Amino acid sequence: MTARRAVPADAATIAAIYNQGIEEGLATFETRLRTADDVTKWFDERFPIVVVENGGQVVGFASTSEYRPRDCYAGIAEFSVYVSRSARGHGAGRLAMQSLIEEARVAGFWKLVSRVFPENRASRVLLQRTGFREVGIYQRHAQSRGTWRDVVIVERLLTEP
Repeated sequence: MTARRAVPADAATIAAIYNQGIEEGLATFETRLRTADDVTKWFDERFPIVVVENGGQVVGFASTSEYRPRDCYAGIAEFSVYVSRSARGHGAGRLAMQSLIEEARVAGFWKLVSRVFPENRASRVLLQRTGFREVGIYQRHAQSRGTWRDVVIVERLLTEP
């Protein structure tokens, strides 16, 4: 497996992988499936997106986006990581996160943050293994399919020696 910076031509495959996560309901509050056009809007010079390929096929991605619009938070990015069902458990998520961490550093970010459902054990283990710490829990953060869900807050400082 190899990782590289994503390009807009990857948008359809990224959308398909993200849609698997939406359909499963274990990794996101989102319920509206995404199109390639939706994902193309994620691309800009400031926020890195990486993909992981296996045999030339994109099997996972990790992306950053704006955390908050205030200038004081300009060095913090929110992130997501998703792996195709068929590629899970083989290191694609770890490679995606390791690559995203490096790309975020190069882009000048000092911290990555996200939220994970408490029962999403695979993501929590992945993030712990890639240097993230669990900060706390937002209780009843939002509803997913009519049920209130908590989320675990995670962060990783990128400027530590």
